[in-house]
Amino acid sequence: MIRIDNRLVHGQILESWVPFLKASCIIVVSDQVAGDLFRESVIKMAIPRDIDVYVFGIEEFSEWHALGKCDDDRTIVLFSDIADVLRAYRRGVRFGKLNVGNVHDGEGKCRLSSSIFLNDQEITELTMLADSGIDVEIRCVPRDKSLNYRDVIHNLNK
Repeated sequence: MIRIDNRLVHGQILESWVPFLKASCIIVVSDQVAGDLFRESVIKMAIPRDIDVYVFGIEEFSEWHALGKCDDDRTIVLFSDIADVLRAYRRGVRFGKLNVGNVHDGEGKCRLSSSIFLNDQEITELTMLADSGIDVEIRCVPRDKSLNYRDVIHNLNK
């Protein structure tokens, strides 16, 4: 599962998505976290010991992914924002589905769901990913109904 969640590793991931997917590996892809020993350590301490955890910058993850080391269906890959996913995609990281789980509110953002707020740039970036053939879903936790990004945007523009 490739997921955008600006909180990265937190309760919804550990208590909902890990059991639902029977995840055995969590990969955090963030230049900011990969460059911060404290943040990386905190994330690794939060994840149960029976789950492998990796923290990569975007370039390093793209190279690692190209070697085929991320093909397990039980892996959760977490990005903190849409721009980082697009950067990884442009570096050759390919995937069929993208889960958008949480993007914080802010000035100039419109609400797509209770946990997703996007500005014009983020909408453009997600649309580019969807146009490339990626199934972009909006879903916070597994029990939520999966919403198709294109349908949500279409209804927003009515």
